[in-house]
Amino acid sequence: MLTVGVLRTVPLDGELTSSLINRVAARYRLPASSVLRLWTSRNSAARHDGGGIRADAEIVLNEAGREALAELCGVKREVLTHALPAFAVDDPKISTSQEAEVVHARWRVASTAAGVAAYGCRLCTARRTGQALRAVRYVPRGQRVCLRHGRWLLDADADQPLEHLGLRLLPEVVAAQRRWSGVARRAVHAGVEPDRAFSLAHAVVARWWEQALSWEQEEIWPRRLHQLAGGDAGSRLAWWQIVGRDAAIFPEVVAVADALLDPAMAEVAWQASGEMKPRARRADDPFGHRLGERVGRTWLGPELAADHGSPLNGWKGAIVRARRHETGTPGWPEDPWHLKREQQPATMAGQLRVMAAEAQSGGSGTRWRATVPAEQRFRITQLVEEARTAGGVARRAQRHHRRGGPHPAGAPQPQWRPDRPSPCAYRRRSRRLRGDA
Repeated sequence: MLTVGVLRTVPLDGELTSSLINRVAARYRLPASSVLRLWTSRNSAARHDGGGIRADAEIVLNEAGREALAELCGVKREVLTHALPAFAVDDPKISTSQEAEVVHARWRVASTAAGVAAYGCRLCTARRTGQALRAVRYVPRGQRVCLRHGRWLLDADADQPLEHLGLRLLPEVVAAQRRWSGVARRAVHAGVEPDRAFSLAHAVVARWWEQALSWEQEEIWPRRLHQLAGGDAGSRLAWWQIVGRDAAIFPEVVAVADALLDPAMAEVAWQASGEMKPRARRADDPFGHRLGERVGRTWLGPELAADHGSPLNGWKGAIVRARRHETGTPGWPEDPWHLKREQQPATMAGQLRVMAAEAQSGGSGTRWRATVPAEQRFRITQLVEEARTAGGVARRAQRHHRRGGPHPAGAPQPQWRPDRPSPCAYRRRSRRLRGDA
């Protein structure tokens, strides 16, 4: 029998409520399911396609449920309110019903409760709580490096076994994390939310990551990726390209965010646009060249000039329109830091799901839409539809022609093989069989 409050369990800062409950169960040497029976829940935790419970499955409590958790942990309720972002989240289905006084809980996904979740560093967890256990915390994407132990903390929503990536051979990633603190302060001074600045820069560089396979001069990212994989990604290169992407591109993300917050870069974008006399973007665009220098790639300018679907174009367009006192597309906010939904990069979890589904279906190629940028997705879909339409027209024309009708103008002409009877021969044979003259 569980004696509540005998053992004290201290929450981690930013920890998921469900993660704390799992650690409480481990403290009492009980399975988590036994402790969760203290709360009445009418739904179940989110699961992966393979059936396992997702690490970012979060639990929301009602008033009575919060009191029960505080008593179970042996700490004051104020401590849990301060440490657990989802602890004070209300769910109307369990908070305002007739059973509000009953100890109720409701499962959610962390992203819908309080934000993006990542695995915590086990060494830090053991140091702070005395438990060398898995912990899951709400961690912004710009704060994924454990500076004490040199680890990159991975997203908790993906169906893969790793909790972190080692950064011992990549000091530039650790240095970028230290540099991000200053960039975030600069963003606040400029009136920009740091998370928005990071999201835009991340979308820009993640797009470069997709294009880098065709960049012959790119040498930095392949080296980083193999080091993240322990020295050699080997036959699992495609898997590591998904799992290691955010860690590999982090220094460039911080550099791009720093550049976009620099008023001097906004001035370069303004001058490159032709100022009050608009001109077309050239291959030697000075903005792309300057940005390439900021990320240690002086050759990057022409590549950026040729990319017309980059989120950078929205940032530059908003800067230029503001100086020309012009208005943008109706319905879109005139905000340089606004990131369109279709420009948001695919998550690690989403890409891994596509990879697993393709492997299960034998590489059918039917799930490519989830990992292809929006403008490429539109073009590929358009080509597929054109090919499908052309094939249908050709088949209908051939059937019509075989039945004796004229061949439609503009329709694909059938290629008759010389070793097979012509359409006229088919018609003569049909008349003979019918007994026609």
